[in-house]
Amino acid sequence: MFFLVLTFVVLIWGGYLINKSKPPIPDKITTIAGEVIFSGKDIVDGQNYYFSRGGQHIGTIWGHGSYLAPDWSADFLHRMGLYLAARHHGLSTAEAHRFSQADFERLKPEERARLGVIVQEEIKTNRFDPASGVLKFTQYQMEAFKALVDYYTLLFQNGHEGMGLQPGIVRTAEEGRLVTAFFAWLAWAAGTKRLDAEHTYTANWPFDPLVGNHPLPDFLIWSIVSVILLILGIAAALFAYQRYIGRDEYGTDPALDFPEPNPTPSQKATLLYFLTAIGLLIVQIGMGAVTAHYTVEGTYFFGIPLAGILPYAAVRTWHLQLAVFFIATCFLAAGLFIGPFVGKEPKRQGTWVAVLFGAVVVVVLGALGGSWLSVAGVFGDQGFYLGHQGYEYIELGRVWQLLLIAGMLIWLVLVLRAIRPALREEKDNDGLTHMLLYSTVSIPLFYMAGLFYGKGSHLSDAEYWRWWVVHLWVEGFFEVFATAVMAFLLSHIGAVSRRFALTAIYFTIFLYLGSGVIGTFHHLYWAGSPTSIIALGAVFSALEVVPLTLLGFEAVHNLRVIKSGGKAYAYKWPIYFFVSVAFWNLVGAGMFGFLINPPMVLYYAQGINTTPIHSHTALFGVYGMLAISLLLFSVRHIVSRASWSDGMLKWSFWGLNGGLASMAVFSLIPSGFYQLFFAVKHGLWYARSPEITSGPVIRAFSWARLVPDVIFAGGAIVLFVFLLRAVWLSFLKKDETASGGGRAVESNR
Repeated sequence: MFFLVLTFVVLIWGGYLINKSKPPIPDKITTIAGEVIFSGKDIVDGQNYYFSRGGQHIGTIWGHGSYLAPDWSADFLHRMGLYLAARHHGLSTAEAHRFSQADFERLKPEERARLGVIVQEEIKTNRFDPASGVLKFTQYQMEAFKALVDYYTLLFQNGHEGMGLQPGIVRTAEEGRLVTAFFAWLAWAAGTKRLDAEHTYTANWPFDPLVGNHPLPDFLIWSIVSVILLILGIAAALFAYQRYIGRDEYGTDPALDFPEPNPTPSQKATLLYFLTAIGLLIVQIGMGAVTAHYTVEGTYFFGIPLAGILPYAAVRTWHLQLAVFFIATCFLAAGLFIGPFVGKEPKRQGTWVAVLFGAVVVVVLGALGGSWLSVAGVFGDQGFYLGHQGYEYIELGRVWQLLLIAGMLIWLVLVLRAIRPALREEKDNDGLTHMLLYSTVSIPLFYMAGLFYGKGSHLSDAEYWRWWVVHLWVEGFFEVFATAVMAFLLSHIGAVSRRFALTAIYFTIFLYLGSGVIGTFHHLYWAGSPTSIIALGAVFSALEVVPLTLLGFEAVHNLRVIKSGGKAYAYKWPIYFFVSVAFWNLVGAGMFGFLINPPMVLYYAQGINTTPIHSHTALFGVYGMLAISLLLFSVRHIVSRASWSDGMLKWSFWGLNGGLASMAVFSLIPSGFYQLFFAVKHGLWYARSPEITSGPVIRAFSWARLVPDVIFAGGAIVLFVFLLRAVWLSFLKKDETASGGGRAVESNR
């Protein structure tokens, strides 16, 4: 416990450093002569409008967001650099407006070198006065800003096929000016040196030779240190596992006698959650397919103009929101199921579980509807509360966010009242049931971190708290909660001993959270953080991989459990899905996660398609498969034996896992490394340009997803049909089920 508290002290201390070192928002931006160009209020108003229209789903800012449109911080910075080069080359303002990278490359090498020195000096010099709050632009920087106001206003008014931008994102010249002011501040922070350091506010990110952004020596040093510590950590973890855990008995013989389930009313009610969750998954897969199609046909879907109905930002928002809702719904339902499983059924528990389900439906529909209305422009710049917050993974409006927290608190009460008898019987406050309680409390508690920023909050502060939710809540405490639930289930069926189950929970807390809490910083390298944050993030994010290397032991044991249970083993497919969690944890979270964690790699890889390799294989491969495993363990004890179909689950298992693996191998990995090549060679501005993101190579890799996506979707549909069939045979066709239920005949087709 002391060690865990210490990690949070470091995380909070890091938050203090980020807040202290964040790029300042000037009160006003003027020319050298004092003419006001735009104000700090314009920057915040532009941020609010941009976020309300989809924010990080219209492209990326400081590398976070969607990958079809440009990274606007890198795009603005490079375009300003080209404008300055053109003016210093003697071109007129009109000619400078049209000056491109190709024009720059056609200049003689010595002229390019001369202009590069001048441009870098002009952009790198920090003319911000903290005492007055005034930032001064040079004459050419002021001209570049005005030229880029025209460029971005027309771009967002007319839309862009290659970028997946629908027309009407900005509707007036004033809205275009405000959004450009926000982009200008992002680029200023990325291109200008700190007043007290020889690097920019974003640690020289993004890479762009034209403006003088190159990686710091720190990045290479801490990347090397992280690899060394990873190797040392793996050795230490293997020793500790074999010395203190591997020697412990995994458990007794698996329970082969599986009686006819006798679920409580509240456990039956969880079927509503599970059916809804898989329904959300199927829709989520559909939204993912549409998102991918935007890459190959722009704002059209097989000739149908789609952007006016389902803009890219709305489709991608739904794709991510539905993924979180699917996983969270399964986890919440598993918690409601295991309450009576561990303790007993409280009075009216089934009614309350059904009421909570209705509340969850309202939140999901409200969040999805609100985000679409916000992206469509209905809320203008006021989408934060009922529409779209603009931040990836926490898109739902603040009102829906608060209602979701209220639902989690109700869920916490329902779980607590069910497990209370077991808590009383367990004398040890550190026992298995108490660990289930603590992990349950952490679910609503750490989601509340998303309330620490608000509309118009400084981007560095908002990113810090956002990653508390995305990294700590999803990747940390959901992991602990799922481990606690699985520990109960596996110990109950005799797959592991109760002692080993408790040891596994402690091991998870120590290794996953011990490194993962401070490892949160690896998401914040370029978010206006000091270089000390980069060092901490590099070291501890590498250590996050350490526990994943031990998953092979767990997978081997679970496969032995299945083998010892025989062909008709009742928990074969729930455990198979749990084994796939171990595989994807190692590959998706471990291998592909570490691929982009070292700062030297992420300096080039931030904001390109190397991240989706990790996010797809880790988010669904780990948490999606874990959600399905929990679903199947729960449903196994709810539906009748006669309604269970191992044959259907076999098709679902291989469809989901095979489809995900094929998607990664034939599409995500090659497109990510293809784009990485150009990010390293030319810079992020070019790797994220339409020439690359919607060019023929990326389009070919997107088409290569078609068959894997169909296989993957087929696995999800089979799982949904399996659930519908089980519910129908168990509770709706009572006569037939009752006649077959006495024989407890199970389907293996």
